[in-house]
Order: sequence, then C-alpha cells, then structure tokens
Amino acid sequence: MTRPYLNRKLILETADATPDGAGGMIRTWVALGTLWGEVTARGGRERATAGGPVSQMSYRIVVRAAPMGSDARPRPDQRFREGSRIFAIRAVAEDDRAGRYLVCFADEEVAA
Repeated sequence: MTRPYLNRKLILETADATPDGAGGMIRTWVALGTLWGEVTARGGRERATAGGPVSQMSYRIVVRAAPMGSDARPRPDQRFREGSRIFAIRAVAEDDRAGRYLVCFADEEVAA
C-alpha cells in the first residue's frame, strides 16, 4: 500500500439539534477539529429535484485513524468542510491492515 498524500485541510463537523421553541428542532453544525486528508473523486451524476438540477459527486477521503469513540474519528452522520465545500460522510472503514488510516466515502452536492 502506498501512503496517502494528506494535503487537504478538512474540518470535521457534527450535527447538534436544539429545540426551536415551537415543538421542532434546529440543526446546526459544530466543528470537532481539523483533519488532514487525501480527497479523490470517484464519480458523479446529475439529478433533477423540485428546485432544479443538482450535481452529486462521490469522493474517497483518507485521513489518519483515531480510536473508536474518539471525537477525531469520523462517523457516517458527520461531514467534512473545506472552505465553502461540504462533504457528507456516508461510510467509514479502515484503509489498511495496520489500522493507520481510515477511508471515508462521502458525497458533495452542488446546485447546477
């Protein structure tokens, strides 16, 4: 296995739900920390929505591993932010047998 080139500064964020006072919830995103990653495009497609076409790209994002339960370990209900770009994490797995890296499969959606 070749070592990944961790050259992208990614902010790991998690959702925080707070009551809105009317029986609902307001979801905000809270930064957990910064991870350096290797971001590789996997494929893309365009789909139609009620608001117009949306471009969806899939990415493979490799980051350094962190222990289970650690705030630094990405989870599928979280996301990465790179500037104005948002990568919604869909799945996370170990990338190598030694457990040094994690691979995150993520999607980015952009209104076309």
